[in-house]
Amino acid sequence: MSTATTASRGRLVGWLALAVVLLTALAIGVTDDGGPRTPGERARDIASSVACPQCDGQSAADSDASAARGVRSYIEERLAAGASDDQIRDELAGSYGEQILLTPERSGIEGLVWVLPVVALVLAFVGLAVAFRRWKGRSVVRASAADRALVDEALAGTHPPEGS
Repeated sequence: MSTATTASRGRLVGWLALAVVLLTALAIGVTDDGGPRTPGERARDIASSVACPQCDGQSAADSDASAARGVRSYIEERLAAGASDDQIRDELAGSYGEQILLTPERSGIEGLVWVLPVVALVLAFVGLAVAFRRWKGRSVVRASAADRALVDEALAGTHPPEGS
């Protein structure tokens, strides 16, 4: 097997390893840890994903406004009643409107918020790979006959050295 074939296989293995690592990291990042959470942790997570109805740009978990306290107590009551996190968010969105949700849905048009950054990252890596391949494939500049003649003259000593 030639060294060029070995080198191209090595590069292919490197790119495949990079793709596997990237896909694994993405899969780990989008999956829930699934670990048991206390009701307090669940309430905090839900309140962090819901805007304070009275404040501008602040979550219900971070606000001290009376409306935020009301949302937090509603979340705690619904958790005690056995409601799921998504049910509570849906109920709050039904009461206050979709703008109360700080995290967009993961499906439909809102899902583009989650997908587009990943697509942009992949396209950036592809663009870099293409650019590096083009830069590597450029031909080597060769010296012309006039260049060689200048070097021969300089080596022969026909021109005095610079700085003398």
